[in-house]
Amino acid sequence: MDTSARFSTESTLPAPVLIVEDDPLIQNRLERVLVQLGYHSEMLCCAASLAQARQWLEEQPVALALVDLGLPDGNGTALIAELRAADPAMGILVISAWSTEDAIMAALRAGATGYVLKERDDLEVSLSIRSVLRGGAPIDPFIARRVIGELYQAPSASGEPPLSARESEVLTLVAEGLSNREIAERLFISRYTVESHVKHIYRKLAVSSRIRAISEARSRGLLDG
Repeated sequence: MDTSARFSTESTLPAPVLIVEDDPLIQNRLERVLVQLGYHSEMLCCAASLAQARQWLEEQPVALALVDLGLPDGNGTALIAELRAADPAMGILVISAWSTEDAIMAALRAGATGYVLKERDDLEVSLSIRSVLRGGAPIDPFIARRVIGELYQAPSASGEPPLSARESEVLTLVAEGLSNREIAERLFISRYTVESHVKHIYRKLAVSSRIRAISEARSRGLLDG
């Protein structure tokens, strides 16, 4: 028995599935992936615009939605919010070419369960759909890296300074040109403790060198000069 057959027998596939995509080639591709997962063609419905999707939803509720964002009559994010309001438990997977932070975060805030880029191959798209069907929240690796990077660079939501007092002290000495050994001697701590502080500074500022750390800290007002 192949993988798709095992999946379809192990799980009850939620249906019908709404595919909101204006490119016929992508529509056909997603239909093919869903059929490989165990769906029958009559369980799938396609809409090439927000208007068509809403018309379908007036006639029949759906159990799973694959939604593009760039549609001829608007942004798919609005439809995602409507779907989520109608069914808080529905699986809603964005399959889009858009990879900007604003688009990603808007879709997730609207209620998207996951987000995968169209450029991924059929196997990766299939795995993302499977994840949604099993209650997961798949995020494209490229997008995950972007979001994590933004979180590292974002100020603390609690209003706390991004660096601890000791980390700020170490960074000030780094900016003065002192080596880790010299910093250790100045602060009466071990060189390994200094190295640990430096690593934490790099991670919090999302940098990988002393020069970048100094530049980033100055740009954020964490260092004078």
